[in-house]
Amino acid sequence: MGPVGILCIRRTLSKGRWHGFVSGLGAVLSDVAYAAVSSLFMGLVVNFVETYIQLIELFGAIVLAVFGIYLLTNNPVKNLKKNRDVKNTYFQDFVTAFLFTLSNALIVLLYIGLFAHFSFVLPVHSWWEITKGLIGIALGAVLWWFVITYLVSGLRRWFNIRRIHLMNRIVGAVILLLVIAQICYYYFFKPA
Repeated sequence: MGPVGILCIRRTLSKGRWHGFVSGLGAVLSDVAYAAVSSLFMGLVVNFVETYIQLIELFGAIVLAVFGIYLLTNNPVKNLKKNRDVKNTYFQDFVTAFLFTLSNALIVLLYIGLFAHFSFVLPVHSWWEITKGLIGIALGAVLWWFVITYLVSGLRRWFNIRRIHLMNRIVGAVILLLVIAQICYYYFFKPA
């Protein structure tokens, strides 16, 4: 479960199932946009990523580090009180999840690998076949977020403030450790 998944779970727990689901829909839109870019401009995307891989990795690491620090320092009691006082709209949840997911441009590499492995983008495929594939990706992702938010919402009674706070700290620490490991690997151990 990545940072966007944690974001959707936290919103489901603190604001309700539909806020978490709408956040997931924002992530779906970003994922489908990256899948479309990957499928339509596969050669260009590969060249872009290869050219700017250092900047993309650095940007991704910064975004993840900020999210990890936020989770480590976040007080769920304060957030629950804030959530009762000011309710974000579904639109705000959608847009923030979309932008947060969009900040992870490395997802393009996943799509390129998957598309190449499953021969999704071939010269013999028509635009309609590629469009059907993208719709399938979107529907699968929507189903994923629907099930996840349904399960988390159903298990909500087992989450209390202390467990949410502990979960925040664990997830925040894990994210920061992954960022540090990524930076260490990239600058100290990656073969030239």
